[in-house]
Amino acid sequence: MTQTQKLEKKPVSFSNILLGAGLNLAEVTTLGQPLEVIKTTMAANRQLSLLQSAQHVWSRGGVLGFYQGLIPWAWIEASTKGAVLLFVSSEAEYHFKTFGASNFGAGIGGGVAGGVAQAYLTMGFCTCMKTVEITRSKQAATGTAQQTSFQVFREIYAKEGIRGINKGVNAVAIRQMTNWGSRFGLSRLAEDLIKKVKNKRPEDKLSSLEKIVASAIGGGLSAWNQPIEVIRVEMQSKTADPNRPKNLSVVGAFKYIYSQNGIKGLYRGVAPRVGLGIWQTIFMVGFGDMARELVGKLTGDKPAGKH
Repeated sequence: MTQTQKLEKKPVSFSNILLGAGLNLAEVTTLGQPLEVIKTTMAANRQLSLLQSAQHVWSRGGVLGFYQGLIPWAWIEASTKGAVLLFVSSEAEYHFKTFGASNFGAGIGGGVAGGVAQAYLTMGFCTCMKTVEITRSKQAATGTAQQTSFQVFREIYAKEGIRGINKGVNAVAIRQMTNWGSRFGLSRLAEDLIKKVKNKRPEDKLSSLEKIVASAIGGGLSAWNQPIEVIRVEMQSKTADPNRPKNLSVVGAFKYIYSQNGIKGLYRGVAPRVGLGIWQTIFMVGFGDMARELVGKLTGDKPAGKH
């Protein structure tokens, strides 16, 4: 941050809670859930290719198969995590800038704070149930009667309580902090690079298209942490594999996946993950900035994280 750039003191913007919930609901209801279903299917069934995974999902209900787990789990997860993410990340990003951080550094800090907050406050339960919904079809292949997701919920809760429902939440937290730290940070870095290429000043605004392009770059490059996502899916999925250790930790899941599928197994589902990362980042970073700026103009508030 240069001497000519000054951050204005701003009020806490609670409108980010509603904006985050609305944006994330729109994201997951469009392309978000189909990409999530394919990605999770590949991560849980690591022998399947992208095409085979799509065919497997289609066999479970055609087009509706790609929206499995959308209602209620993905909607509950999307609205709550979106609200937490946009509120916490915007406030954290602003305060990191007051400490002198660059756009890139503040973006990473804001994304990490938002990712950790959404994981522990809202995502553990919802992510677990959504993964169960997508992967429980494995039971049919073993001759076991297929349970509904609510039956699975009651079974897990009866055996393991809240800890069982939140199984894998530490992996979710690691995934989310690296996800959104990378997405916000790399998107801000891409914004700065676009300004340099366009010979714009640091304080100049990007066009809507430039903002979307920067978000797409940041989201696509953030798929580097796919092994964490595969570990999270393995910890939360329902499987009858007799060789699979019980009560997997993050390290235990890593060792199990590596022993079964090697390095390639840790990157299963990376292609749809790139698409999902781009789609989510466009909504939550690009559209999020645009929405906050619009609300700021209407209310007279300075958008969080902006200078």
